Amino acid sequence: MTSPNSRSIPELFSDAVGQLAKLVGNEFELARAELSEKASQVGRAAGMIGAGAVILMPALVLLLFAVSAALISAGFSQPVAYLLTGGGAALVSGALIATGMNRLSGDALKPSVTLDQVQRDKAAAKEMVR
Repeated sequence: MTSPNSRSIPELFSDAVGQLAKLVGNEFELARAELSEKASQVGRAAGMIGAGAVILMPALVLLLFAVSAALISAGFSQPVAYLLTGGGAALVSGALIATGMNRLSGDALKPSVTLDQVQRDKAAAKEMVR
């Protein structure tokens, strides 16, 4: 076995390429793990949107009837009472949908750990070449 000081340029280059290949393999493993985590996050967000929609429907029907009845008792006409309660329900459901969509935004799903690591590895590879 040769000592580190007497290694030839082809040997050093071969070692550098081998280390770079191992680094790229590690980066793929990191990306795969992070993307799996992000996919799980998407699944949970979609589940929350679906659960919110399913639970909201019957609850809103009952609440809207109660609010409409209260408005009618307070002196509003039936059409105005139903219009006001329907508008309120639309605002609540819009807020739930917006919350779910925010959890699916591109920034929330970006594999930031992998991208940061790739940038550090890129800088390290440039240092190795110098």
